[in-house]
Amino acid sequence: MVDARGVPLSIVVTGANAHDSTQVDAVILGKIDEPRLGSKENLCADAGYVGKEIAQRMMEYGYMPHVKSRSKEVAEKKTQDSKPKRWVVEACHSWMNNFRKLRVRYEKTHSSYIGLCKLACAIITLNKIGIIYG
Repeated sequence: MVDARGVPLSIVVTGANAHDSTQVDAVILGKIDEPRLGSKENLCADAGYVGKEIAQRMMEYGYMPHVKSRSKEVAEKKTQDSKPKRWVVEACHSWMNNFRKLRVRYEKTHSSYIGLCKLACAIITLNKIGIIYG
C-alpha cells in the first residue's frame, strides 16, 4: 500500500502462490496510519481485488474501494481526461528493484527478507521527504 506520492505505507511478503485477494486484511492492517474515524479514504486496487466480499472488507476498515480492471481504466482514459491511479504503486515497485539485494531473493528466512524490504521502504520514504520538504 502506498500513498498518492508513492511512499510505502505497508508491506506484505507472501509466496508467489498466494492470490492478492487473500491478503487484503494483512495489507490494510499493516498500514502505519489508520483513517480518521468517520472519514473514508480512497483505496485504488487492481483486478486482483475484484469482488463484493473484498469491497465489503475494505469498507469495514474505513476505505472507499476503487477497483478497476486494466481494460476499464484504458477505456475510461480515452473517454475522459483522467490520469491512471495505479502508476504510483508501480513506481514504488521500481524503486524497490533499485536495491540489488531485493531484486532476486537470496535470503533464506522470511524475517531477514522482510527486514531488508522495510529498510528499503524507509530509504524510499526519506528520499521522498527530502524532495517534499527539502
